[in-house]
Amino acid sequence: MANQTKGFTRVIKAAGYSLKGLKAAWVHEAAFRQESVAAIIAVIIAFYLDVSYIDRLLLISSVVLVAIVELINSAIESVVDRIGSEYHELSGRAKDIGSAAVFLTIGLAIFIWVIVLWQRYCIN
Repeated sequence: MANQTKGFTRVIKAAGYSLKGLKAAWVHEAAFRQESVAAIIAVIIAFYLDVSYIDRLLLISSVVLVAIVELINSAIESVVDRIGSEYHELSGRAKDIGSAAVFLTIGLAIFIWVIVLWQRYCIN
């Protein structure tokens, strides 16, 4: 059996791989950069809004979820591109489905922001 890292060393190595992945996404994925900047701005705005803790949590988690789904989509695209550059229906489908996941997540984030802001500033 190969020498496997265990315990705290494994956690440290896993964190390093995660940071490497974030750096790769930042360097190679324009959509991730754009969504990350938008998320940072949205998080800052969320802290200045006069909303409940639960509403603030919803606002922040919705934009962070966009970044998470974008990372997964970018990983799918990288794997598909690694397989080959020629068109294949399943490769195109995988990329389209990943893109749809990002699209729906952005729609969800916008919906949450509209509902929270509407409830706070238009109804009261």
